[in-house]
Amino acid sequence: MNDFGLRVGVLILPDHRWSAAAHNWARAEQLGFAHAWTYDHLTWQGHRDLPWFGAIPTLTAAAMATHTIALGTLVASPNFRHPVPFAKELITLDDVSGGRLIAGIGAGTAGWDSAMLGAPPWGRRERTERFEEFVALTDLLLRDPCASYTGNYYSANEARTYPGCIQQPRVPLAIAASQRRGMTLAARHGDCWVTTGSRTRPDRLDPAEGSLEIRRQIDALEDVCESVGRDPATLRRLVVTGPTLDSGLRSVDSFAEVAGGYSAVGVTDLVVHWPRSTEPYRADLDTFEQIFAS
Repeated sequence: MNDFGLRVGVLILPDHRWSAAAHNWARAEQLGFAHAWTYDHLTWQGHRDLPWFGAIPTLTAAAMATHTIALGTLVASPNFRHPVPFAKELITLDDVSGGRLIAGIGAGTAGWDSAMLGAPPWGRRERTERFEEFVALTDLLLRDPCASYTGNYYSANEARTYPGCIQQPRVPLAIAASQRRGMTLAARHGDCWVTTGSRTRPDRLDPAEGSLEIRRQIDALEDVCESVGRDPATLRRLVVTGPTLDSGLRSVDSFAEVAGGYSAVGVTDLVVHWPRSTEPYRADLDTFEQIFAS
């Protein structure tokens, strides 16, 4: 793969049967991507009545179809998960993959994931508080194979996660956050901070605007790290392009401009989406191969 000044990953939607999807995961490794991810939803946007497969089984299959590429959720959330069974699935996937798992976690949003279980919708405060407990308990369960915890929303009573993670002290956590409270979680518990850019801008930012927005977020993240006694240099910074940030997948030069801009402002990892024939994330597969095959 070209040296773009940072680690580049790819996000593959779980919207194809494995007989077709397996090729893309194996090809991602062949192209030299540092990591490959999938969304963790019960369903997603306009795909509610279209094929959509589970993240953990998909990543387990991907682990068997690859050998070196890191694999992860981008991101799992409390919307339909409890930390105890989630941690058990993570240590299993870490084992199956031979220690290649990254657990991406976010607060989630109101929508089908939260509504499908029939529970009343959470307010913003409750969602934030649940996220804080979810991260803290997941971190504890992955570190301690016999853990207890009592929170307002989540509890564990001598929960067992033997034999524990292959990766020590636990599977890396990539925590998505765009505001200070979430960034504090990333600084305290995370190995990587994740952002998709601005959550208030309705339009997609061009490369120059995107770099400025991410630089502002990184400045805030570094301030949070210093406030909790964390060396900012020990926290990776991962940017997911596509939802609000230009991916630059139009040409080799276009992607090099995007990657160079983010690298210059302190991003360590950049994620693009595997090309789809329709929106969202529509892109030309031949051009994608040209960008990353050399």
